[in-house]
Amino acid sequence: MENRRGAAHKTTTILLDGKRVKLQIWDTSGQGRFCTIIRSYSRGAQGIILVYDITNKWSFDGLNRWLKEVEEHAPGVPKVLVGNRLHLAFKRQVAAKQAELYASRNKMACFEISPLCDFNIRESFCELARMALHRNGMERIWRTNKVLSLQELCCRSICRRTNVYTIDSLPLPPSVKSYLRSYALTSSQCLNTVLNNSASIAKNLKCKTATSYHLKHNVRNGCVIS
Repeated sequence: MENRRGAAHKTTTILLDGKRVKLQIWDTSGQGRFCTIIRSYSRGAQGIILVYDITNKWSFDGLNRWLKEVEEHAPGVPKVLVGNRLHLAFKRQVAAKQAELYASRNKMACFEISPLCDFNIRESFCELARMALHRNGMERIWRTNKVLSLQELCCRSICRRTNVYTIDSLPLPPSVKSYLRSYALTSSQCLNTVLNNSASIAKNLKCKTATSYHLKHNVRNGCVIS
């Protein structure tokens, strides 16, 4: 990181749901003498990570002060609570449940991380980026090109070749059939297939009914055969 007085700056790119997101990260000091710097950086922030040390109860108790500063200078900005130094959990002074309750009460996501083990660092930044995109109204654009899971790809492939009425005849376990039925009823693509199939069935039924009527009454091309 590029160091400045009371803050360090770094630009990095992460992969979020199959798309590249560029992040500008400002790491500010938690010391009181840098309070003015923190206020100025908070005003233009799109997301804020509040970090405490799980082996230091004092750092957790001081979160209220920084949270108040954030709410005053950057109201409504997405926030993530991060408990650092998880690799020293045997020295823990802040329970994970206590941190989760605090985060839930203040509408924050919560993670415990370990830079030494590279644990949950990427996940915490990805969650903050996702929250910031949602706040700025980019969620609709984001969803269109998301990377699908293998399970969803399989469901989509099956629904393209069948419909909700023929799922029970597939040689699959009951639990998989149940999931496929739920997916078929909620997938717009599969609903279109069902509607098209229903329209085709109705059309065929109408043609068969008309043919039966013509044969029964000896009607051909609008003329009665005597």
